[in-house]
Amino acid sequence: MSALKKRKLNPGNSSLSDGAPRIKPSKTSQPKSTKNAIVSKTKASSQDDTTESTPPERNVTVSEDVESEAHDQAGEESALETKPTDEDAPKKSFSDLGVIDSLSEACANMGYKLPTPIQAESIPLALQGRDIIGLAETGSGKTAAFAIPILQALMEKPQPFFGLVLAPTRELAYQISQQFEALGSLINVRCAVLVGGMDMVPQAIALGKRPHIVVASPGRVLDHLENTKGFSLRNLKYLVMDEADRLLDLDFGPVLDKILKVLPREGRHTYLFSATMSSKVESLQRASLHNPVRVSISSSAHQTVSTLVQKYIFLPHKHKDLYLIHLLNDNTGQLCIIFTRTVNETQRISILLRTLGFGAIPLHGQLSQSARLGSLNKFRGRSRDILVATDVAARGLDIPSVDLVVNFDLPPDSKTYVHRVGRTARAGKSGKAISFVTQYDVEIWLRIENALGKKVEEMVVDKEEAVVLAERVGEAQRVAVREMKDLHEGRGKKGSVLKGRRRDGGGGRGGGKRGRDDMDREEG
Repeated sequence: MSALKKRKLNPGNSSLSDGAPRIKPSKTSQPKSTKNAIVSKTKASSQDDTTESTPPERNVTVSEDVESEAHDQAGEESALETKPTDEDAPKKSFSDLGVIDSLSEACANMGYKLPTPIQAESIPLALQGRDIIGLAETGSGKTAAFAIPILQALMEKPQPFFGLVLAPTRELAYQISQQFEALGSLINVRCAVLVGGMDMVPQAIALGKRPHIVVASPGRVLDHLENTKGFSLRNLKYLVMDEADRLLDLDFGPVLDKILKVLPREGRHTYLFSATMSSKVESLQRASLHNPVRVSISSSAHQTVSTLVQKYIFLPHKHKDLYLIHLLNDNTGQLCIIFTRTVNETQRISILLRTLGFGAIPLHGQLSQSARLGSLNKFRGRSRDILVATDVAARGLDIPSVDLVVNFDLPPDSKTYVHRVGRTARAGKSGKAISFVTQYDVEIWLRIENALGKKVEEMVVDKEEAVVLAERVGEAQRVAVREMKDLHEGRGKKGSVLKGRRRDGGGGRGGGKRGRDDMDREEG
C-alpha cells in the first residue's frame, strides 16, 4: 500500500488576391511518397528542458489507413513496414519538409526554429495532398501542422472560402485565426471567426468580405450556412476538425453530420486532429476522410510531456486556501493557471487572491465572450499573472509561457488531468503541475496515477509555515464571502434571465436540450 493510501483517513502568425501570382514550392524540396507504409521512429530520449528552440522528443508513428468497405466495417488498418529512420539523423527544418521560403520565414519570425514531431511528420504528407489523422497531445504544435500546408496551397491557387477549421471552443477558434493571420501575414490572409455568444450580423458582414479561411464552432457555422444569404462552402478545398474528441464530447456529432453533407467531397482535403482516438472519432474519420494517413506521436491516451514536472501536496481540506497562498508566495513572478471545479470557486479564489495583492483574474463559462477574451489578453500580456479557471480553459488554449499549473480541485478523471497540465511545458519548455490532494481525494488521485502509469512525487510543505498565514488569509476569506454574497444578490435582481437562458439550453432550439451556442460545460 502506498504512503498516500495509508494516509487516506489521516490528512495533508505581399498581398494576396484571387489574381495573385502563384508561388510554387521547389521540386527538390518535395518529400518522397510514403504510400502503403508504416514508419516508426523512436527518437533520442535526452532533451534539454530549458532549450526553447528544440521540440520535445516523441515516439512517432505514421501509418496508412487503406480505404475499403471491409476494413471500414472491421475497423482495421493495412500497411507495409519500412526501416526506421536513423535516430542520429539531423533534425529537419521547415524547408526540408517542403515548406516554401516565405512560410519558413514566417515560422522563424514566430519563433518556430525547428518543426515539432507532429509538424515534421504531417506537413510533408499534407503537401502531397493526403488526408491526415493527427493524434497528439496538447502543446505539440498541431495548429501550425495544418495551417502551414493550407497556407502553402492557398498561395498556389488563392480563392475565398478556401479553408474551414472547426474548433470546440470560442477561445481556441480565436487562437487558430490569430495563428493563420500571423503565419500568413506576408500575404495578408483574411480570416473570419464564427462562434456562438457573439452577434451574427458582424459575422455575416465578415463573410461578405469573402475571407480565405473561416474558423468556427460547428453550431454557429451551420447557423450561417442555413441563414446567411450568399454564404456557401461549395468550393471549399480544406476542412480541419481540431480537437475532434472534444467536439464529440460536447455533442456536436449531429451538427458535424449536417455540415459534412453540404461540403464538397471531390477535391477537398480533410485533416482531423485529436488528443485521443475514441470509437466516436473513428466513426467521424470514416465519414469525412478519404484514404487517410494516421500520424501519432502519443504512446498513451494519458501521456504527459517529458519536460513537465508533476507533484502533489497532501493536505487537510480546510487548509487549501492557506497552502495555495504559501505555494504562490514561493512561485512569485511566475505565470500560473489555477484550476477549480466550479464557477463559484473560481470567482471566490480570484477575489481572495486579489485581496491579498495577487494579480488574479477569473475565466469561466458564465462570463460574457468579451470578458473571457479580456481575461485571456490580460493574462497573455502579463498584466495579470494568475488565471483562475474552470475546465473551459483546459483544452486548446495556447499560452506559450505558463510556468505553473495548480489543480486546486482535482479533475473528475485522468483525461481532464492530462488536458489541464498540458497548459504548461509546451513546445519543449519546462513547466510544473502541482495538485492538491485532500483526505477526500485519495481514491480519484490513485486512479489518475494509475492512468498515468507512474507514481507522482509528493511535495512536502511545512504546515507551520503555511499556518503562519492564517490570520491574513482568514481576513481575505471573509472579504471574499462578502463580495460573493453581493455578487449573488446583484444577480438575483437580473439573474432570472441568466438562469432561464441556461435552463433552455442557452437560447438554442429544442427547449431543455443543449443549444449550439452553449459551448462550455461547467460544474456547479
